[in-house]
Amino acid sequence: MPHPRPLRTALALAAVALLASATAACGDAGGLKGAGKTPTAVSPEKLWPDLPAASSPAFDIDEVNIQVVKGVAVPGDDIHRVDPVEVVRREIAAHPDEYDGSEAPYRETSRLMADCDESGAERKPCPVLRPYYRDLTGDGRDELTLGFRQLPGDLTAVRVYTVEEHRLVQVMGWEDAVSAVELAGRSVIIRSPSEVAGYEYRLQWTWAADQKAMLLTHDEMVRTTGRTHPPRPAPTASPSPAPAPSSSSASGR
Repeated sequence: MPHPRPLRTALALAAVALLASATAACGDAGGLKGAGKTPTAVSPEKLWPDLPAASSPAFDIDEVNIQVVKGVAVPGDDIHRVDPVEVVRREIAAHPDEYDGSEAPYRETSRLMADCDESGAERKPCPVLRPYYRDLTGDGRDELTLGFRQLPGDLTAVRVYTVEEHRLVQVMGWEDAVSAVELAGRSVIIRSPSEVAGYEYRLQWTWAADQKAMLLTHDEMVRTTGRTHPPRPAPTASPSPAPAPSSSSASGR
């Protein structure tokens, strides 16, 4: 119960007197010191209030990236039993202009897929990276986070897949030069080098249940804490890198 005003005032005065006596007994040691002037709070200022509000986006950046992966079986609706190498092979087959032929930008990826065994990950020079499994949607079942190198360049593709109505469905995709990939809660975080010394890009995708997809919820430039990176190639509006280990990861690189 709150104290009546007179009692609260008396308690405050007593506290001040006690603090003053303690300060006098100890000299200046441990005494209170001013921290300087407090910055004045400034409220947000809305610019150009007469500017007509846009009703549609100017650019399509695939905010909702959902694709059913055709031709890949999901035995028992268990995503752990899906073959990661076969998933990548299906993507390559669906985009021959990007992977097939001497002029294709990712021709080396296609060629090196012959070096992938059934488990795929970690058998060099197989471009498929170690798959990771974690519940990113909150439904109690694991999703598959898959990465593969897009060669001969310096890009890495990152995809997230879930199982819906007995089908394998891609719910997130990105491609970029990649410094690191992390799984955190319901999010996938991708770090990429920046052209600005001492900074890197940090992009975060988070599961959105109403969209049944992972949406790009954060796109920021942050300090690299001393790490340096080569210049960042132009990204493509598609998928990206290899993920960081999780407690529920299965299958090795």
